[in-house]
Amino acid sequence: MKILITGGAGFIGSAVVRHIIKNTLDEVVNVDKLTYAGNLESLAEINDSDRYVFEHADICDKTAMDRIFATHKPDAVMHLAAESHVDRSITGPAAFIETNIVGTYTLLESARAYWSSLDENEKSAFRFHHISTDEVYGDLPHPDEVTQGIELPLFTETTAYAPSSPYSASKASSDHLVRAWLRTYGLPTIVTNCSNNYGPYHFPEKLIPLVILNALEGNPLPIYGKGDQIRDWLYVEDHARALYTVVTKGKPGETYNIGGHNEKKNLDVVHTICDLLDEIVPKETSYRDRITYVTDRPGHDRRYAIDAHKIGVELGWKPEETFESGIRKTVEWYLANQEWVNNVKSGAYKSWIEQNYGERK
Repeated sequence: MKILITGGAGFIGSAVVRHIIKNTLDEVVNVDKLTYAGNLESLAEINDSDRYVFEHADICDKTAMDRIFATHKPDAVMHLAAESHVDRSITGPAAFIETNIVGTYTLLESARAYWSSLDENEKSAFRFHHISTDEVYGDLPHPDEVTQGIELPLFTETTAYAPSSPYSASKASSDHLVRAWLRTYGLPTIVTNCSNNYGPYHFPEKLIPLVILNALEGNPLPIYGKGDQIRDWLYVEDHARALYTVVTKGKPGETYNIGGHNEKKNLDVVHTICDLLDEIVPKETSYRDRITYVTDRPGHDRRYAIDAHKIGVELGWKPEETFESGIRKTVEWYLANQEWVNNVKSGAYKSWIEQNYGERK
């Protein structure tokens, strides 16, 4: 297949691109605007593949999207391009509305026009796979809020949407658009909703890389509120395998939830990282001593947890990493890839891109 991947220079997108090029015979067209979190250095190991092409383009640019579909003639689309950081959505929601809603609409229209031009066999085989988040569901009851012994619910594919932040509301909107294009126009779409990802090449503003890098630099380790927010943690390479499984085996019109089966409190995640660093790069005092508690963010969801039963039963996917194995690999990766880290933190990774593609936002 030839797969068009939007957002392929981002954290999850680059993992998907690397997985496909390294483990299949498929071709990849990577479409990325290269905003602050897009980093082509994350694709250095596959950049010279003759099955990989990069297109610098904005999914909101209809002319560019039409050209890319006409030029490359993909067999499938994996749509990962999105603004994704909740804190940024609180202080600047406009970019989230533009990229996540308007961008998804624009991409859907270009995909629909291209799909309509295909013959019947090609139409039947085509897939538009939209990658979303579990945050569209809002939050779940927290163990502190229920009677002991009562089984806590999980997000399923039929859980009602109740987004809490501008980010999750924009992703919920994009999910609805994708399903409407299936229902109204027949475009063969699939939606996946995933839990919190972590792993190599994660932009340092997110919790796990932020804690690792702050600890190594001797800086405070900030935790929102009491650190009792619960997330289901999914190793990014497990997620990449799941997404490829869905685009190749999934059924149009279906939704598949993807989770790591690893519910952890944020404070416990930070403790685990500190303990690993105490083991691997010990200091005179424990890294736990640098934990600080900061004011919780507005509308902070207390618990997310995915029921990934459907994708396991119907498509045969399951995560290979436990949280313990995945977090160790993640810590060790950051320790072994200081050049990538330094280029991101210093902004040096932007220089080549700015010279070749113009100023970044």
